[in-house]
Amino acid sequence: MRIVICGAGQVGFGIAERLSTEGHDVSVVDVQPQLIANVRDQLDVRGVIGHGSHPAVLAQAGAENADLLIAVTQSDEVNMVATQVAHTIFQVPTKIARVRAQSYLAPIYQGLFARDHMPIDVIISPEIEVGEMVLRRLSLPGAVETVRFADDKIIVVGIMCAPDCPVVDTPLRQLTELFPNLGAVVVGVFRHGHLIVPHSDEMLRVGDLVYVVVPREQVRRTLVIFGHEEPKAGRVVIAGGGNIGFYVAQQLEKREPQTRVKIIEASRQRALYIADALHRAVILHGSALDQGVLREADIEDADTMVALTNDDQANIIACVMAKTLGCARNLSLINNVSYPALANALGIDAYVNPRAVTISRVLRHVRRGRIESVHSLQNGSAEVIEAEALETSLLVGRPLRALELPNGVRVGAIVRRGKAIEVNGDTQIVARDRVVMFALSEKVHQVEQMFRVSLEFF
Repeated sequence: MRIVICGAGQVGFGIAERLSTEGHDVSVVDVQPQLIANVRDQLDVRGVIGHGSHPAVLAQAGAENADLLIAVTQSDEVNMVATQVAHTIFQVPTKIARVRAQSYLAPIYQGLFARDHMPIDVIISPEIEVGEMVLRRLSLPGAVETVRFADDKIIVVGIMCAPDCPVVDTPLRQLTELFPNLGAVVVGVFRHGHLIVPHSDEMLRVGDLVYVVVPREQVRRTLVIFGHEEPKAGRVVIAGGGNIGFYVAQQLEKREPQTRVKIIEASRQRALYIADALHRAVILHGSALDQGVLREADIEDADTMVALTNDDQANIIACVMAKTLGCARNLSLINNVSYPALANALGIDAYVNPRAVTISRVLRHVRRGRIESVHSLQNGSAEVIEAEALETSLLVGRPLRALELPNGVRVGAIVRRGKAIEVNGDTQIVARDRVVMFALSEKVHQVEQMFRVSLEFF
């Protein structure tokens, strides 16, 4: 595909890096020469200096032949105008834009982005998506990572194997024998910095981060089997009252009225604003790195510290300080791609990476075939892909054990007519099944081919 990316910041760079390594023809536009220099030096892409909303700049980037435009600059208005120019002048088929300001996204104005007005095919609102991921982590505190597929019928959970994990040193096939009605499938293991697809004789080890695909109703049971019986958070302290922290607090008030929420915000003006907007949350003006402020927030009695400031280091330090002072768990927002691999060693129980969330949304629209959803794991080392099986697919009508799937690919779940079905070697995929698959990055193209309309396979 020919792809133009407007914005060379962390998100734009990450998207360009991922797409260029997959062989796509990528051009990146940004007004800052230094960012474009970084793109040119580190990636195999074209870099164009200029405003992403200017027709001449988009033309220089190759918009007239582009299949996709992705606008992820820091300005909502530039992103929206860039998609309008791409549509009106260059007839780019698919346009994706990041829009942060919630006033644009209010239901009353939903017609704004209709094709006859401002034709954006996909709107990414990172604050909402990251906020929703934080809320899911709070509802399942034993999980390091949670992603939902197939209309929330299937959950992919990342679970850390602690020293007291009951299933450590147990072959995976034995887990199936011990819990035959669980319906959970271990699809990936992150061990010593490498992500692998385990075989049935593989034994889990202390320190492993295990990715399990499981029906939604079996998630809590699965966490208990892995030794995680942590109750849902009832007392939450949020460090940072920005867009994400404010959204999380708002939704907790709506969805979990019994949860007690306290927010620590460094800006007095922002603290006053969110104090007026929220109903039950307690707002503290101060720094989350100040032990006195943390104690004022009763951190020693809190179930979870959620650090959501714009500073990764401040988030990590605040989380570590909170646990030192007695907080049961912590969750940190981490943007730097180098930090997640060190999260456990740094004392972080769970983290959310906004860049990974945005990249996963973009990948869904880059993948070919009947791809419904995509989530990238471990900085692009693997993907969980949800796709609809077609009648022409060679996946259909044969037992899973006879499919001879490539190494590095595993079927995690099958949803048929809205219900998850048992997955074993005798299971057969039928047309219109929703299939959730785990694939190492180098195998993703083969998974795409499995779900393409044509009869071509591999």
